[in-house]
Amino acid sequence: MKTLRVGPRGWGGHRTVTAAVRAAEPGAVVSVQPGTYTGSVVLDRGVSLVAEKGPGTVRLIGGNGPALTVHGAGGTVRDLVIEHPQGEPAVSVTAGDVVIEGCEITGGPLSVTGTASPVVRDCRVHHTGEVGLHLGGDSTALIERTEITDIASAGVFVDHGAAPVLRQVTVAGTGGHGLRFTGSSRAVAEDCEVSRTGVAAVAVDATALPRLTDCRITRSAAAGVLVTGRAGASGRGPEPADGGARPGRPTGAAAAAPGEDAGGGASGVVLRGCRISDTATDGVHVTGQAVATLVDCRIAQAGAAGVVAAGDARLRLEATAISDTGDTGLAAGGAAHVEVRRGAVHRAGANGVYAADSARLELHATVVGEAAYTAAHAGGTSRLALHGCELRGTPEHGVHGVEDAVVTVEDTVIEDVGLAGLCVDGADLAARRCRITKAATGIALATAHRPLVEDCRVEGCSGIGLDVAAGTAALVVGSQIRDTGGAGVYVRERAEPWLVDCSVAGTRGTGLVVREGAAPRVRGLSVTGTAKNGVYVADGGRGRFEDCDISDAGFPAVYVGAGAAPLLRGCLVHDTEEAVECAEGAAARFVGCRVRDVRTGEFPEGAEGPEGPEGSKGPAGAGAAGPGAPLPVPAGAGAKGAEAAGVAPDGGDGGSDGDGEGKDGGAEELALALAELEGLVGLDGVKQDVSTMVKVMQMVRQRTEAGLASPPLSRHLVFAGNSGTGKTTVARLYGRILAAVGLLSRGHLVEADRGSLVGEYVGHTAPKTTAVFRQALGGVLFIDEAYALTPGGQGADFGREAIATLVKLMEDHRDNIVVIVAGYPDEMERFVGVNPGLASRFSRTLMFEDYRDAELVRIVEWQAGHHEYQLPDRTREALLGHFGAMVRDDRFGNGRTARQTFQRMTENHARRVVDMAAPTTEDLVTLLPEDLPGAPAVSGAPGPSGGAEAGQVY
Repeated sequence: MKTLRVGPRGWGGHRTVTAAVRAAEPGAVVSVQPGTYTGSVVLDRGVSLVAEKGPGTVRLIGGNGPALTVHGAGGTVRDLVIEHPQGEPAVSVTAGDVVIEGCEITGGPLSVTGTASPVVRDCRVHHTGEVGLHLGGDSTALIERTEITDIASAGVFVDHGAAPVLRQVTVAGTGGHGLRFTGSSRAVAEDCEVSRTGVAAVAVDATALPRLTDCRITRSAAAGVLVTGRAGASGRGPEPADGGARPGRPTGAAAAAPGEDAGGGASGVVLRGCRISDTATDGVHVTGQAVATLVDCRIAQAGAAGVVAAGDARLRLEATAISDTGDTGLAAGGAAHVEVRRGAVHRAGANGVYAADSARLELHATVVGEAAYTAAHAGGTSRLALHGCELRGTPEHGVHGVEDAVVTVEDTVIEDVGLAGLCVDGADLAARRCRITKAATGIALATAHRPLVEDCRVEGCSGIGLDVAAGTAALVVGSQIRDTGGAGVYVRERAEPWLVDCSVAGTRGTGLVVREGAAPRVRGLSVTGTAKNGVYVADGGRGRFEDCDISDAGFPAVYVGAGAAPLLRGCLVHDTEEAVECAEGAAARFVGCRVRDVRTGEFPEGAEGPEGPEGSKGPAGAGAAGPGAPLPVPAGAGAKGAEAAGVAPDGGDGGSDGDGEGKDGGAEELALALAELEGLVGLDGVKQDVSTMVKVMQMVRQRTEAGLASPPLSRHLVFAGNSGTGKTTVARLYGRILAAVGLLSRGHLVEADRGSLVGEYVGHTAPKTTAVFRQALGGVLFIDEAYALTPGGQGADFGREAIATLVKLMEDHRDNIVVIVAGYPDEMERFVGVNPGLASRFSRTLMFEDYRDAELVRIVEWQAGHHEYQLPDRTREALLGHFGAMVRDDRFGNGRTARQTFQRMTENHARRVVDMAAPTTEDLVTLLPEDLPGAPAVSGAPGPSGGAEAGQVY
């Protein structure tokens, strides 16, 4: 290898570096004596340039261009001080794979562009102006053990399609970002440190796709890491064109494509093993349409939130810990989707985790502890899901859902919380297999939805175990409540929860409290070891209690207040001092109930049911009273009132609301609903079908109460008919009818269509369908134009996912909902045939025939009477002819057409009468044939469609 020497006085052959380089052959080494050299050196032939006496002895200063330009293959630049006094690039590398090591670069940046693939090692870059290191074009530089400090703006700026590797790079003291990735760049940063930045330490935008591994980010004046735009959305970064290694390139894990973790699973912008601390604002902020993954990271001492996802961002956290934040630990807003696995959030200055707007936040096997506010909060229309998590040590709620949020909590432990372990205030909730302990209240439910609590355990609460707020319906299955300081379950005014196969034990208050107007349905409940009553039904309370086991109560096991009318069937009270106590005026019914090993307070004479078995304290030969017979009051009734239930004067021990089981209003409501159905115009076939089904339902109810098997009952229906034939009205009445005969708990109607069931992206449809379905529990879900869920000619459509979700939910809740699908006859036949599950569940179709002309006239007559108009005979005849002349095509609206006709008639009537000099009352109320739409005597533009009138809907 030939060596050329450069000296200030020409010692060794050349006076300037430029001259020596020009004279050198490819592969030669230019050895430079100590000194300062001015000029623009160009390396284009693989020539090496070294300081003969070591680092800091040779100073190369640029003139009109960069001090050093490299656009050839090979070569080494070692131990030089390279400077540009005017802020232009001190070093510009546009091609080749030069190695630059041990150099100091100042005055202007180090710029790598084009297709260059240099190695920069053990260098120091400082005071270079706006940028310290610029990596652009399609370059693939390797930067190792290099220090970049005191930069006016960005320390490292990576843009265009550059794909550098930064390893053990230190960036400090920048006025802007420490690392900035933009364009479509792909970068890898390993074991780097970024500190003391003027804005976000690391910024990623455009479609950049960097991967940071084992980096330390600290002391930024804004966020630690900011990811915006579509960064990370493009997924996997490109591999080298030749498919192999290049000089100085890393192999193995470091060679994995940016955006895809070498261990698999990570996507988008990836941070693995990074430590982010002491940031002025958020630790990590991801927004726009960015996609990012954090694996095994630690975020601590953020001035604001630890991690934030907003906009349409997608963010995944794996084995990542967030601690000691000034605000919320982890927040998701906008339409962001965040998934956390094996994570931890500790000592957040506000909420532990927070979901708002329409964001989706999923936590798996994650610990949230010592939050200043609620551990996990969800608001807006967000969806919060916790699976196998632990929430501990918060002064507020463990999980709190408000507004229209949907909260799912499964296999989760909630411990040591100041308010409620699980609390929903307007939101929907599904909680399964959770354990709540050391809370003020175990579970608090206040919502218009129907939350589900299944196989949960509540114990050691200082107050109420399960608090069901006024007007709330809930389904509680297989759950246990133990050792509470207040009531085990408190059902407040007008609440209608269902409790199935649950247990309450060891409460310092009453086991189950039912307040005025509340109507719980309770089956298979075990209540034991209560300091006060086992079951307390307050004055005016109702409800049905079946197959319950009540024992070891400090006060009477069952207390029924004045005017209360609960039904107890097949219940057992045993091993307690006093079985039953009823206040004067109580109207409880006991059917097949018995007592065993009690001292006093047997089921009174006249209660329904046979005499108890051997050992029962019931009186021998006690007669059975007829259904609904008031319960005789035993001696001393009412002696323990509210005190027996353990209810404080302000109701502090619990409470609830609902409709009662023992009231006589069911028959009246059924008669009223059937009368309204019969009063509808037309629909003779539908009326006959519904009348038949009502008789079958009543017989099913009677057989059930008699302990007989029930015949098959088709609850779900298809309503097939053209537009405006009264399908929605009949659906609403059908729900009322089912509630009146006791086959539905509420009977309300929830209307839905494709838009309310089908989501906009993968994974959105099932939760959206489930939310609508849960609103309808206890009533009727009416899906209009259901065939739109399976649009013809579209193989892949989210509507099919909605159908599959509905089929499963209908099976899971088959006794507590009716689903009615409606639409045009031909389309509905096609719809039912799409899914075998649909055909088996919708086995009965009600046909809604088009209205005949005379029936349309009757609808107009009803509208006229409702609005105080009169129709003379000649107007009725004209109406009959008007409807007879109409074309009955797809645009014909049936009852809607009749309402529109009436509205047009009133408009034409107004035009006619307003011009009269002195119209009489008869003129003001009489509609004439010339008022009909299109009549020769009246002209005018069509009016808007009329809406349905109260009391009559078609």
